[in-house]
Amino acid sequence: MLYNAAELKQEGLTPQEYAMICDRLGREPNRAELGMFGVMWSEHCCYKNSRPLLKQFPTKGDRILVGPGENAGVVKISDTIAVCFKIESHNRPSAVEPFQGAATGVGGILRDIFTMGARPIAILNSLRFGDPQDPWVKSRIEGVVSGIAHYGNCVGVPTIGGEVYFDRVYNRNPLVNAMAIGILETPTPVKSAAQGIGNPVMYVGATTGRDGIKGASFASAELSGSSQQNRPAVQVGDPFMEKLLIEACLEAFATGAVVAAQDMGAAGLTCSTAEMAAKGGVGILLDLDRIPSRAAAMTAYEYLLSESQERMLFVIAKDRVKEVEEIFQRWGLEAVVAGEVIAEPIVRILFKGEVAAEVPAVALAEDTPLYHRQLSDTPTYITECWSWTEDQLPPDDRSYEEILLSLLASPSIASKQWVFRQYDHQVLNNTVILPGEADASVIRLRSVLSLTEDTNLGLAATVDCNSRYVYLDPYEGARLAVAEAARNLTCVGAEPLAVSDNLNFGSPETPVGYWQLHEACRGIADACRELDTPVTGGNVSLYNETIDDLGNSRSIYPTPVIAMIGLVQDIHQTVKQGWREEGAVIYLLGESEGSLAGSEYLAQRGYVTGRPKAVDLTLEKQVQSVCRWGIAQGMIQSAHDCSEGGLAVTLAECCLSSALSCTIDLSVISSGQSILSLLFGESPSRIVVSIAPDRELEFCRYLTETIGGHFYKIGLVTTEKNLIIRSNNKDLLVLPRSAMAKEYNRFHHSY
Repeated sequence: MLYNAAELKQEGLTPQEYAMICDRLGREPNRAELGMFGVMWSEHCCYKNSRPLLKQFPTKGDRILVGPGENAGVVKISDTIAVCFKIESHNRPSAVEPFQGAATGVGGILRDIFTMGARPIAILNSLRFGDPQDPWVKSRIEGVVSGIAHYGNCVGVPTIGGEVYFDRVYNRNPLVNAMAIGILETPTPVKSAAQGIGNPVMYVGATTGRDGIKGASFASAELSGSSQQNRPAVQVGDPFMEKLLIEACLEAFATGAVVAAQDMGAAGLTCSTAEMAAKGGVGILLDLDRIPSRAAAMTAYEYLLSESQERMLFVIAKDRVKEVEEIFQRWGLEAVVAGEVIAEPIVRILFKGEVAAEVPAVALAEDTPLYHRQLSDTPTYITECWSWTEDQLPPDDRSYEEILLSLLASPSIASKQWVFRQYDHQVLNNTVILPGEADASVIRLRSVLSLTEDTNLGLAATVDCNSRYVYLDPYEGARLAVAEAARNLTCVGAEPLAVSDNLNFGSPETPVGYWQLHEACRGIADACRELDTPVTGGNVSLYNETIDDLGNSRSIYPTPVIAMIGLVQDIHQTVKQGWREEGAVIYLLGESEGSLAGSEYLAQRGYVTGRPKAVDLTLEKQVQSVCRWGIAQGMIQSAHDCSEGGLAVTLAECCLSSALSCTIDLSVISSGQSILSLLFGESPSRIVVSIAPDRELEFCRYLTETIGGHFYKIGLVTTEKNLIIRSNNKDLLVLPRSAMAKEYNRFHHSY
């Protein structure tokens, strides 16, 4: 064997996988070929542990134009508008180099969008950090947020929403998931399959350097004390170059001269050549001597594994090379013919006049390792958590006012204005609902293919996951994540359409890690099927574990982030979470009982235990349907999903999002619940809405006909200075809005 176990491990390969490589080649690989297999057979590129589980996701629907397998999913909105969207992770790079790691995560997801022929119109992100008081964590928070802001603001695409959570399990393993949305500017999506024997293969964009070498392999490994040495594996982004690349690519696609296109993201030239060839059933010949370089004396290995940013690979129609070259030259970008499509289904790499690598395309991109792991029994920690009951909780000596203030100050619940204020969320002038104003953000959709068409259509977008729920019950926690994403879209008046998922998990090689991944995927599949929200693609990020100096490994909570988009028929008929009118009637739709299991209240007291309440998807659909109907009819003035912190936090946030307050009487739902569960318990399928006073009777008649008894009149919107919550003729909680605002913004003022 040419390579020892240590050398193979450095490439992210096992001895067994090396034997598979030799079998596919019929010989031993050279160093460049070994590197190509190392990145392409990483979990980040080939999903060797997760692919069998992903096959159960529903992927088809009346609106789905492009599903999994391409750079991004495409959803039909109208005859002239199609939307492209996707979410991906940049976790490891952001841990070792937070600014560039997060910035290039944004750049990469934007390229996935415009590679399809879509103009990027929005960015969202889902972030997880450890204890914000930890200096190491604080530096990652500041670096990641500023990196996202820098790239998005400079490239001119608004960052319209997202989520930020904090927990010690992410202390040395932050999660940085970036989502992007675009509107298709071509009549049909641009695909990545190479076609046409003899067609030129063109390299366009920025030059190639030594940054980001083996980034895909790095993204598929645990973090340890030596991970900082992997900083060269982190790419360096140039958002101004990306802006030029967007315009040049879209202009080139409009000519019809581009047969296929592929972003050079993870695994760089290796991935783009192998995937384009394998998808087209052809081969690609590429000459590295023609690749524009910004570093001296680069080796074939470095060229092939570099993940330098802002680069693309095109297949061009034979007689139209000059036309495309002129477009890129006008935008000041590289555009060189570096190879051609060949009939033999191989990737043949030339370097300095010799064949540097020759590998079957399918061996790199499709015929990769696939691991069907044994599903273990339910882990011991799960059965222990499920046996917990509320009566085991020690007494809480604080008043309910003190508890609510403490929850409002919790970093995971508190105001995220300190994040949003760093993002330009109004560039392009299409943002209808800004980040923090509602449970989902909304942007205006303008037809690009029919510029004379003026529509009121909008698109709502959200990213959601309560990872504590998934840790305590992976199947139900994943279903809850899908349901909450759909509920958040519903709360602005949008009909949920489709999902892109980002599966952040620990090692699948451990019994617990694989069980969590298996059950969460099953939960996502079931919920998406039931809610009719097909999965159009996404990203899997495994091995999110930190290895300490003693060799002990600690995993993050399983965090399957759900990115979901929804259709708004009329952007003038959306609502936000803040109260709008004094005297409006407040209703609770859906579940009446809260549960402390897995709640923010319990976590704040140091307990992560219990079994989160399962979601009744039949009730969930009914609640969401009546909420959307009420918004469309102009009856509902505000809507807010009841989630982290329970009903009391939801009501407080409605007050803090307006200049009004409310008086609440929970007598109608208090029976059988403890006061703690009543105020701070969490349950699915709950939305707090305010109704125009003169539409209340009509609204109630409709509710009675549709969801039976699952709605409760609980209060009125007032101009009082206090939030007042009562039950059974007794004040449970009376708090000034000023006191709530002070705590809600306390964390905001520390950044």
